[in-house]
Amino acid sequence: MTFLVIDIGNSRLKWGLFDRVAPEATLLDHGAVVLEDIDSLFETAWRHHPQPQGMLGCVVAGDAIKRRVEEQLARWGQRPRWLVSSVEAGGVVNGYDHPQRLGADRWAALVGARQHARRQSAPALVIMVGTAVTIDALDPEGKFLGGSIMPGFGLMLRALETGTAGLKVPMGEACDFPTNTSDALTSGGTDAIAGAIERNFRRLASRTGCQPLLLMSGGAAPKLMHLAEDLPVQVIDHLIFEGLLVLAHEQKLGA
Repeated sequence: MTFLVIDIGNSRLKWGLFDRVAPEATLLDHGAVVLEDIDSLFETAWRHHPQPQGMLGCVVAGDAIKRRVEEQLARWGQRPRWLVSSVEAGGVVNGYDHPQRLGADRWAALVGARQHARRQSAPALVIMVGTAVTIDALDPEGKFLGGSIMPGFGLMLRALETGTAGLKVPMGEACDFPTNTSDALTSGGTDAIAGAIERNFRRLASRTGCQPLLLMSGGAAPKLMHLAEDLPVQVIDHLIFEGLLVLAHEQKLGA
């Protein structure tokens, strides 16, 4: 049997096909498409695989995008199942004021992160770097303490291009003392995100009395690897997939 997990973000759909429903399952195939290309997903990627035993996905892109994905799943004969955040699951207690309003992608990432943190009985700061950047905190017992949301690199750059004159320049490189506008914009965005991460890392360490794990995932995570010079950064390639597998196993979706 195989099991499908899907993460539909604000700009891309990521999918992974695993050999079973288990936290330690093997990733057999995976891919990503921009949302504009969803309607060809079955023909370009899925039709070469047999129908999975089941699936679980998370979506933040809205109902219209979700319906388009469901049309592709229907061509596979696959029943869609979409994650909704809950009060407690996967070893995580949801501390959000209204637990079901927590984004399903953040919830899945927290559950995935908990599997890493519980082995060391450590708190964890969970960073997802995509269109938006989320910075979420787990205490050593697995309680989600809360978190922040801020614009990602592209949104910051577009905001500056829209709101100022003369800043429509290509993406540059992050460096210590930029001497051109492209590098200045990229460095400013990088420093803003890195500063928020460092600040939350210190807060969580103070709150829990021990050094947190710093788990980072998402397509733009490599742009923040300079944080590893000062902080114990671990990049987890498929953190949301890991969380979805844990939750699917808990719900016996592949049975």
